[in-house]
Amino acid sequence: MLTRQNIQIRDNFDAIASRYDITNRIISFGIDLHWRRVAVRHLAEIPEEATVLDLACGTCDMGRELLRRRPRVRVIGADLSLRMLQAGQGRTGDLRRRDAEGRPGRLSLVNAPAEALPFPDGSFDAAMIAFGIRNVPEYAVGLREMLRVLKPGGLVCILEFSTPPSRLFRSLYRLYFVHVLPWIGGWLTGHRQAYRYLTDSVSEFPGAEDFQAAMQQAGFTQVRFRRLTGGIACVHTGTRP
Repeated sequence: MLTRQNIQIRDNFDAIASRYDITNRIISFGIDLHWRRVAVRHLAEIPEEATVLDLACGTCDMGRELLRRRPRVRVIGADLSLRMLQAGQGRTGDLRRRDAEGRPGRLSLVNAPAEALPFPDGSFDAAMIAFGIRNVPEYAVGLREMLRVLKPGGLVCILEFSTPPSRLFRSLYRLYFVHVLPWIGGWLTGHRQAYRYLTDSVSEFPGAEDFQAAMQQAGFTQVRFRRLTGGIACVHTGTRP
């Protein structure tokens, strides 16, 4: 059952789904594509025919990037927002199409919250989530759910905004992120409140070291992080023991 926070977050993303991708490209100056490519490279060691969970998949940018690099992998995308999934469907028809023998396509989509995934224990060789874990109100529960659905030895890769360690760069970043970004996002989508939520959720999310500790507390081992673009974003990785 969805909480009030789940519903508010779902409604925010439903409202901007049709303009989500183009708005991301503009407000990040296209750097978000680079960040996703870097994150996907951290999955280089997964099995050739791995089954991978793309949590909070949105319009499937991460899933498509992984499949571009690893065409024999199967990706299952899950997202709370049905309209985001519908927007992604328009970009992934060839990946979702069944083959000549009726087997499922390389990408499937499921409407589900991160705190209650509809998958059995140990279903996936790897799991990834890009700019979505901070949108899980109980992100510790989301981490435990990802751990649960991973096979032993399975890898998790989490790409998320973070706090730049440099005081000067952090000040400049916050000036843009808090005062400029919501205005641009609101102008492009007609829903400024959704982008005000974005800035608020990033401000409230723990820094890289604290999130590393949260992953360890959830049960992941070999937890590491890598700062990107001066620490604006981080790639966090861990393993299910």
